[in-house]
Amino acid sequence: MAEILGVGLTHSPSLIKPDEEMDFSITRSLRSDKLPAELRIPTNWPEPMRIEYGEDEGLASAKKARARLVNGFRKLRQEIDAFQPDFVLIWGDDQYENFKEDIIPPFCVLAYDEMECQPFIAKDGSPRSNVWDEPADKTFKYAGNRKAARNLVRGLLEQGIDMSYAYKPLHEKGGLGHAILNTLLYLDYDRKGFDYPVVPFLVNCYGSKVVRNRGGSVQYEAELDPPGPSPKRCMEVGAAVARVLRESPWRVALVGSSSWSHAFLTEKNHFLYPDVPSDRARFEELRDGDYAAWSRISTEQIEDAGQQELLNWMCVAGAMQELGHQPEIVDYVETHIFNSNKCVALFKP
Repeated sequence: MAEILGVGLTHSPSLIKPDEEMDFSITRSLRSDKLPAELRIPTNWPEPMRIEYGEDEGLASAKKARARLVNGFRKLRQEIDAFQPDFVLIWGDDQYENFKEDIIPPFCVLAYDEMECQPFIAKDGSPRSNVWDEPADKTFKYAGNRKAARNLVRGLLEQGIDMSYAYKPLHEKGGLGHAILNTLLYLDYDRKGFDYPVVPFLVNCYGSKVVRNRGGSVQYEAELDPPGPSPKRCMEVGAAVARVLRESPWRVALVGSSSWSHAFLTEKNHFLYPDVPSDRARFEELRDGDYAAWSRISTEQIEDAGQQELLNWMCVAGAMQELGHQPEIVDYVETHIFNSNKCVALFKP
């Protein structure tokens, strides 16, 4: 019988940047022509948002948020190192990176042998600043586990889960979109190296906006795309993964990676700040181990709250519910100005 550890964290791109640049999301929002004039004035914002923004445009808040999250990442890494997994499976969204107009699967297991990525070079070839002050051309290499990935897909198909898989990337250089790559960078925040083989498990979280918005905040087309998988389906897939791996010979860390509600997806807040009340409700359900509450959430609720990426956490929650693992909240960092609320958690028997 395999042993399985559950992990949840964020892959927020803002944490790659130095503290002085962490407020880029609200800066972008304040420049948007979609923002009502009254919301361009901080005195008209919700009180917690005004306090967080402060007199320094959020710099002090950025430092505090990073310190808390980095402490969380270190805690997760300690637990992973103590667990010594044979491989790490990461649920992350493909945000118009590998999957574009040519194919958009609801889920896809990446059965790669190895991955080489340069996260500090932007798509246009320009260098990206980073908090580690590492050179733009630094290459990160990660081992895959094709055998484990193939066996997982086979087991899922045998359970009636129609699962896509890939042996090589379609578009993204190195094969990893930011959801997986940033997760690996944060789990190795202190640059000790990350030698555990990785099996990326992609989720079409952005659904109705994945092509229309090309995975971002700008709308390029008028028509919505078909929706992504529902919360219930994500939890069913996570449960099936747990059943397959439970009968395997491997020790596995299952990781759900994402922030929760995103400002740039939350239309009802004029794309200025995330849906804090909805995230708080999801947090309380998770804290209480009420996995069933998550399975009752509809796709419409997810999209209304800008919680599309929470579907990655739905997958790990489904697995933990199947295994009977209880959540241990490491930290929950709430924000109005840094685009998204973030949770760090462990799941153990």
